[in-house]
Amino acid sequence: MLLRPRSETQITSRQLPRWERIPNTSIQSKPLMVYHQAFHGTPDELSEHLENVGEVSPSWIYTMYSQTHFHSTSHEILGVVSGSARLCFGGEGNPHRFEPTVSKGDLIIVPAGVGHQLLSEPDTTEGPFRMVGAYPRGKSWDMCYGQPGEESKWQAIGRLGWFGRDPLYGKDGPALQV
Repeated sequence: MLLRPRSETQITSRQLPRWERIPNTSIQSKPLMVYHQAFHGTPDELSEHLENVGEVSPSWIYTMYSQTHFHSTSHEILGVVSGSARLCFGGEGNPHRFEPTVSKGDLIIVPAGVGHQLLSEPDTTEGPFRMVGAYPRGKSWDMCYGQPGEESKWQAIGRLGWFGRDPLYGKDGPALQV
């Protein structure tokens, strides 16, 4: 796998305020981060690299659900390995939402509590939109949809630790500087 040097990787970072029943980054204040064109490789190569860094365990290769959801028990790492898509972070009706178009080679760090969903796949000439999904070692993820009664799950977000190593770059990565 080819990893772009950290010094040459553009990072987009966003704080997303709570919106309705989606906590977003309001509990831990850890930002959503997109590492643009940070790597080049196959799904297996990315999974192996993430395993070798040792912070997260790859769990699946798939697209993103088209319904807004978030996780209260784990942060999530998404490495785009094919195609491109327009995503929504923060909740589709949220006036402060973030709607980036991501493509092969982008890595996204989604803090626990941040609502996310697939909006569209604008270009399928590069193949279907697929990501490697990974979670901090020892953590399992749940599915929350911003429904009444889920607020009790938010307490778990405040107890989650952050990364000891950047999931992609290791000891000197951008996730450690937030």
